[in-house]
Amino acid sequence: MSIGAARKRINAIKQYSSLGAGFRIAMRDLEIRGAGSILGTAQSGHIVAVGFDLYCQLLKQAVTQIKGQKLKLRVDVDVRLDFVATNEAEFVHARERVTAFIPVSYISDSELRIKAYREVAEITTPDQLQHLKHDWRDRFGPFPPAVDNLFLLGEIKLAAAEAGITRVEVKEGKVMLTRRGDFMLIGGKFPRLVANRIESYLGELLELIRKL
Repeated sequence: MSIGAARKRINAIKQYSSLGAGFRIAMRDLEIRGAGSILGTAQSGHIVAVGFDLYCQLLKQAVTQIKGQKLKLRVDVDVRLDFVATNEAEFVHARERVTAFIPVSYISDSELRIKAYREVAEITTPDQLQHLKHDWRDRFGPFPPAVDNLFLLGEIKLAAAEAGITRVEVKEGKVMLTRRGDFMLIGGKFPRLVANRIESYLGELLELIRKL
C-alpha cells in the first residue's frame, strides 16, 4: 500500500467514526483502491468473489427480503473488457483505453460519488437505468464521455442478461461470450470488434449482443 493510500484510509476512519461506520469505511476504501471498477476487479473479501455491482445487488436484495418486500431479479453478468479504464488512476497509466467511470470533476464529493456507483451497480432493468440517467442529469449536469460510457456498460450488462449471457470478455478485439457454460461462436469463430475508433467499441459490442 502506498503512503498516500494509507493516509486516505486513516482519514476515512476519522471521517466515518460514527454509527454504521464499518460499511462507510469499506465503501471509502473501495473508492481509494478503485471502486470505479464496476467490473469487480481488485477488491477484497466477499466483494472479490462476486464483483462490486453484484455485491451491491445482493446487499439490496437481502435488505428487501428483511423488509418483507418483493424480491427483484438481479443481473449476474461478469464483464471484462481490456479496452476500458474503469477508474481515473487506471486511465492515467493506459491512455489508449476508453474511460468508463465517474470523474471527480463530475461528482467531487466522495460520499456522493460512492453512492452514485452503488446506484449504477443496483440497476436491474432498462427503466431503472433511464430513470437514473435522468436523475443524474438533473442533479449533476450533462454527462462527460466517461459517464456516458459507464451507462453504456450498464446497458451491455442488461442486454447480456436478457440474452442469457453470463460472461462478456474482450481481448484485443476478440469477443468471448459465455452462455450456459459454453462460448458463443458465430460461423464457428469468435466475433471481433471492427470499428475504426476504440471509442466506438462499446456501442459496437452492445449492438452485437442485442442481435443474439
